[in-house]
Amino acid sequence: MKKYILDFRVSENVKLHDNYALLKLNPDHGEALPPILPGQFVEAKVERSATTFLRRPISIHWVDYTHNELWLLIRIAGDGTRTLCNLQQGETLNLVLPLGNSFSLPVNKDSRILLIGGGVGIAPLLYWGKYLKEKGYIPVFLLGFRSDKDLLQYDLFKQFGEVYVSTEDGSFGEKGFVTQHSLLNKPFDNLYVCGPKPMMVAVARYAHEHNLFCEVSLENTMACGVGACLCCVEDTTEGHVCVCKDGPIFNIEKLKWQI
Repeated sequence: MKKYILDFRVSENVKLHDNYALLKLNPDHGEALPPILPGQFVEAKVERSATTFLRRPISIHWVDYTHNELWLLIRIAGDGTRTLCNLQQGETLNLVLPLGNSFSLPVNKDSRILLIGGGVGIAPLLYWGKYLKEKGYIPVFLLGFRSDKDLLQYDLFKQFGEVYVSTEDGSFGEKGFVTQHSLLNKPFDNLYVCGPKPMMVAVARYAHEHNLFCEVSLENTMACGVGACLCCVEDTTEGHVCVCKDGPIFNIEKLKWQI
């Protein structure tokens, strides 16, 4: 797919949580949004941060072609993301997009589909769930958070399928990690996962043991987005690859996660 370097204008910055911001963005000069697939990401240029020199990779959370609007869900992890989370309405953000590959559609329309996200890893799953529903599939969501105070976008996810939640302290949904949720006792055919690596590894092993199709969205450090800097190299059954260029979506059977 063709890549673009575009300035976007912040139409709204929604503070979802002390550590999370939802940026709603429109192309600054009225350009139409390019074609974007679920699972792809952007590289955001960070201005006015003395300690940030490289772009930051951010999953694409939502695409609205009717309003020519793009959403980014950002968690504060350092000075770069803190600067992004503090952008104000009317300010400009330069993005390289769309980058990476996308999730794979299930072969069968009647496939039982489970989308599993942990923390900010829920970001690419909202647009993926919308895309699946528009294509005639029925997704189910399993979202994991530390507590009810960290719950994000619950009502939005409910627009596209059943939503189940786990919290580590049991304050919302089932207590524990998503990998311990009772929903995993039900039969599914396709799993799609994004979140902390230990969570994704655990789900990958579960899927491998049960012979389930499973794709994960890796969150390796990605400084350039085009495979030039080699920051995001992952060892796979097909050799070393750049997650930003050959991913970030991978079938678990191609990953060397001791599964």
